[in-house]
Amino acid sequence: MPVPPRLLRVEDEAQARGELFRIGVDPAGIARMAPKMVGRLIKLRDVSCPAANILKQEMLSLGGDAAVSRGSVACSLPTTDVLLIGSLKQIRLLVERLGRQPFGLREQAARISLLLERLEYPPTFLSGRGLRLELDRPRIMGILNVTPDSFSDGGRYLSLSAALERAHEMEREGLDLIDVGGESTRPGAPEISPQEEIDRVVPVVEALARETSCPISVDTSKSAVARAALAAGAHFINDVSGLHFDPAMAAVIAEAGAGLFLMHTRGLAATMQADTEYGDLVGEILEYLRAGMARAQAAGIPEEALAVDPGIGFGKDVAGNLEILRRLGEFRALGRPLLLGTSRKSFIGKVLGQPEPSRRLYGTLATVALGVRAGAMIHRVHEVAPAREAALMAWAIQGGGAVTETL
Repeated sequence: MPVPPRLLRVEDEAQARGELFRIGVDPAGIARMAPKMVGRLIKLRDVSCPAANILKQEMLSLGGDAAVSRGSVACSLPTTDVLLIGSLKQIRLLVERLGRQPFGLREQAARISLLLERLEYPPTFLSGRGLRLELDRPRIMGILNVTPDSFSDGGRYLSLSAALERAHEMEREGLDLIDVGGESTRPGAPEISPQEEIDRVVPVVEALARETSCPISVDTSKSAVARAALAAGAHFINDVSGLHFDPAMAAVIAEAGAGLFLMHTRGLAATMQADTEYGDLVGEILEYLRAGMARAQAAGIPEEALAVDPGIGFGKDVAGNLEILRRLGEFRALGRPLLLGTSRKSFIGKVLGQPEPSRRLYGTLATVALGVRAGAMIHRVHEVAPAREAALMAWAIQGGGAVTETL
């Protein structure tokens, strides 16, 4: 009986090579054909019309295509965005050809080449103060809120003993780094003074530095808090503003040689949900994070110390959060490790009809697994053990391999 045709889903060149090898293709043929099997859709912004017309012509000649604004062929517009539509091989050939073209296309070729490199070779580690966090598998960041008003666990770990007990519990469950927060960033939360935040955070960081070997991150957007926390033993700063609130923050982190998580938000916690409309959600978040990365590097923070976070729940509505998760892989264009923080957030409750944050575990685990699939390597969660297992299972499914280390 004839075997019916089947659909293959190939997302990268390694998978393409595997399929070709499986049917016995000659090695030279594998090298030639694998890039043809991987699709690429690349968006270029504000391209001059003469350059856009060359891009269109070159892609058509290679068997691909390029989408441009109506009117750009006649150059009735000053610029246009361009969508390059083709295989990985066609895009690579385009890059080669653009090196000989005018109208800024040589520089455009370099940017496209860098994007392809970032997609093919994601970061393998993240530097912190005095340490290196390997990214050979998904890593779990455990949340430790020493606040009275966090949306899910406010007031539970206010005492030093309670905070340490929770930290050790998460450590036994297999966390890879711990994120200490002294100020609630839930929508509508009031701002507190730097000294009050220091008083909450520093004793916990000092104790953790003495009692555990786990890397420590501190969740703050205030440079005074960051300075005190780093002096107390923290290795990373998790800035929910992405260096957009406190102009002194980057210098403090650079001076300490610490790592930095850059997150996207829109305004302070008290007002960020007042405006959740975007013209180009992912594009605007990318530009915000690029600006934060530029500020960090200008201050002397090395690229290997930077990770990025699209800021799920910060200035986004339910539809926006879901769109970010669907398109999470696009943030790999930044070339930095991706942190995903979805744990117990309100959009999960709204989707599942679950108003109680502590009962949003299953929804959280779905986002963790899909996040791993999209390339997120650090997951900020409340429940460490379930998230770790979900992440490692997703990692194995997508070809990352089984993790055999014991807790």
